[in-house]
Amino acid sequence: MRRRIPLLGLALVIIALLLPIPTGVAASAITWLPCQDNPGFDCGTVSVPIDWNRRNGPRIALALARHKATDPAARVGSLLINPGGPGGSGVDFVMARPNWLSDELHRRFDIVGFDPRGVARSHPIVCSGEALNRTPYLVPANAAQFEALRVGITDLRADCRARTGPLYDQVNTLNVVRDLDAIRAALGEEKLTFYGVSYGTLLGQQYAEMYPRRVRALALDSNVDHSLDMKEFFDTGAVAAQDSFNEFANWCARSQGCALHEQGVRAVWTRLLAKADRGELRNPAFPDIPVTALSLISEAHLRFYGPQWEFLAQLLVDLDNGAALPPGVLAPYQNGEVATFPFPILCQDFDLRARGYSEYAGHLRRSARLAPDMRYGPLAATLAPICLAQPTPIPNPQRPTRVRDSFPLLLGTALHEPAAPYEWTVGLARQLGPYARVLTYEGWGHGVYGRSDCITGTFDAYLISRTLPPRGKRCEAVSPASGLTTRLPQPPPAHIPTPILPGWPSAQQL
Repeated sequence: MRRRIPLLGLALVIIALLLPIPTGVAASAITWLPCQDNPGFDCGTVSVPIDWNRRNGPRIALALARHKATDPAARVGSLLINPGGPGGSGVDFVMARPNWLSDELHRRFDIVGFDPRGVARSHPIVCSGEALNRTPYLVPANAAQFEALRVGITDLRADCRARTGPLYDQVNTLNVVRDLDAIRAALGEEKLTFYGVSYGTLLGQQYAEMYPRRVRALALDSNVDHSLDMKEFFDTGAVAAQDSFNEFANWCARSQGCALHEQGVRAVWTRLLAKADRGELRNPAFPDIPVTALSLISEAHLRFYGPQWEFLAQLLVDLDNGAALPPGVLAPYQNGEVATFPFPILCQDFDLRARGYSEYAGHLRRSARLAPDMRYGPLAATLAPICLAQPTPIPNPQRPTRVRDSFPLLLGTALHEPAAPYEWTVGLARQLGPYARVLTYEGWGHGVYGRSDCITGTFDAYLISRTLPPRGKRCEAVSPASGLTTRLPQPPPAHIPTPILPGWPSAQQL
């Protein structure tokens, strides 16, 4: 990942800028019909080529869902939504969270969610359940385990690629950017208005690079930094995970309502991790399947997204006491004959391949020093092995983000961000220079829209009237336990899917 190949990345962007969308790719309007599973929404598709370099070749249909503006006379246009992942369904997100966006955004925009290529209804990446279940534990403890994991991931990639077909090699974000512009054109919008959260922010960033003069407003929430090399990815992830743990422990120490207030978070956490390391930690509903340290760390990390501190404290107490856990929590995932597996998207956007166990173990040792309680950032520790089998060259390798001649992007983030560290947004803003405006939420969690009137109002003003906040704009934190964050999805956002495999982490994603 240290090889950023900036000249290649710049060349790809320049080539893309020179390629117009040909007649027929997105020239016709979308045929909207009531969604079969949710008649309150309209559903449609947009046809795009699998390979944008072979535009007359095979095509796929991208699935869309629309909630029409509630005040047609005040309508601004279409607001496209991407909930991140990678692998998050925009169709599901829009239909399942109808009240998540403000009433004013619903009044002024058609809210349009789409499933990116390789996701959900848009020709998903699929693998056999058997191949997924054969994959070894994702945090190898020695060189032999690392090589076994490399072999397992290579076999898994071959299985998924065979089942998915030619699209498998074409799911990188640069291709999704081209798809997004095709959707914009099919909607009849001269310029793009877009909200992306988490991994969806990379889509917005690279759209602004590729089509800067087609940007109306790009609101990006909890940002990915595409310039990070492997060391930076591990280090920043570990620091952010530990910071979120510290905030949880500090809250519990001062809150009588915390189930661990008397015992202390760290004493119980250390005991549970030791049990997991010895193979003694169990979910009573599945007594024959150990809860691994990776699963425990990832579950805690997932609960920092909300954050769901009260829930996490009680969960740790129940684990320590051997009590029943809530349904679905730390439960093994039951794969059918085939299962969706979106991670090849990230592996085509980031080079996270360690050259061997020594390099990978060095990242883990450094992470353990930075995150003494959490040990590592779960995303880095698991995604690096998942990407071991990605061949060279990486289609969309890391490089600094360069935008010119675009309307400024709004970059929102939380000060205590568990998964897309605050430092990532600050670094991205530095790369964008005058084409970025940062909005800081002085609180916690993953995704800031809806956490306070200050945050929501700033996002809405930007999206509706393109009003930029003052430089250095900050919004005070709202206590997660106060009940004031009524628009926040609870439990954690829809772009966080269920666990992939027994022994794997919950697939909390960027």
